[in-house]
Amino acid sequence: MTRRGNRSPRVAAVDLAKTLAEAGFTAWFAGGCVRDELLGRTPKDWDIATNATPEQVRQLFPRARSVGESFGVMLVLRHNHPIEIATFRSDGTYSDGRRPDAVTFAGPQEDAQRRDFTINGLFQDPHTGQIHDFVGGVADLEARCLRAIGEAHDRFVEDDLRMLRAVRFAAALDLAVDPKTEAAILARSGNLAGVSRERIGDEIRRMFSHASRVRAAALIQAWSLDNAIFADQGAGELWLRLNSLGADVDFPAVLAAWALDRAVFQGSAEELVGQWRSALLLTNAETNGMRACLDVLARSQDWPSLDTAGQKRLAANDWFEPARVMLRCVKADLVNEIDRDLIVLRQSGLAPERLIRGDDLLANGHMAGPDLGRVLESVYDAQLRGEIESKNEALDLARRLAGLSEAP
Repeated sequence: MTRRGNRSPRVAAVDLAKTLAEAGFTAWFAGGCVRDELLGRTPKDWDIATNATPEQVRQLFPRARSVGESFGVMLVLRHNHPIEIATFRSDGTYSDGRRPDAVTFAGPQEDAQRRDFTINGLFQDPHTGQIHDFVGGVADLEARCLRAIGEAHDRFVEDDLRMLRAVRFAAALDLAVDPKTEAAILARSGNLAGVSRERIGDEIRRMFSHASRVRAAALIQAWSLDNAIFADQGAGELWLRLNSLGADVDFPAVLAAWALDRAVFQGSAEELVGQWRSALLLTNAETNGMRACLDVLARSQDWPSLDTAGQKRLAANDWFEPARVMLRCVKADLVNEIDRDLIVLRQSGLAPERLIRGDDLLANGHMAGPDLGRVLESVYDAQLRGEIESKNEALDLARRLAGLSEAP
């Protein structure tokens, strides 16, 4: 027997739709969840569209929380799953390029017309399974086509971020792009620069965390959207590094690969990371990760000149594996040499536990301060090279490096 708390989000959404229907309201699944099920995919979110007003939704679900009540959107928790319930509506003008200035509660036909792409304008009755299609979304899904609803230009004037959403859907769902939709993006791509960096960054995270990131990069460049994001036009063609990374690689490494494949930035790595931090509003962790990955990649090219300690330290770095994969795309012979060396290096351990730590040095007469760290790292390098193998040997070396007299 399935516990209530373990029920799927789809079951939770069906339960809410049933309650609305029993109260006399229309309640249909809407948007992406309908699209994904028709494509045989498992939806991440389940949204309900209804002719019930927000106040009527609150009467049925007293714990409903407003997440945009003026736009008719309420959030209801069912079986521990948050489900959005939105009132069918028609949107007014979008003077801020993001949200409608006013909305009018309407019917499902009007609600479908306000959405971005036909494949996202579908509804489904959760009880009968009947699809309600007012915009030709089913035909476009069958034709594997991404098409803006109505006049494509108008959809992007309402919200220019939709141009990046077009990239994400076309790439992730492997769709061809309707020529009129593509033409509207090409004509308006520069306007993406006016969208908030936070929203752009969020879209980039979503599309470049997906295995289809190479096509996303190609579309962004083909439509000149990268010029609006980074203030330069990419020159990449093969996307070698980006294509080499696995689907589950960390986002900062993906950014590093994309930046290098674009092949346009002439400044330092630090300047590049700073530009991308501002352009995508990266977090500190993402910024530091991108910087570290580029640094490891640069140092990996000097592998033959590193001693054993330097090679082990580099190979133990968290960003070494994605850097090694990217490096293979352009310097396969060097990576073959690295791989041969790694077989030997791993036999004695890339990052063995340190023989001594700071407390050990303080207990043996060393003074606290910056020099303490230098001595510790020098001792660890000797350990990595196999020059010392015991704690006593490590302590003796530390004393010599610090210029202390031998222990009695």
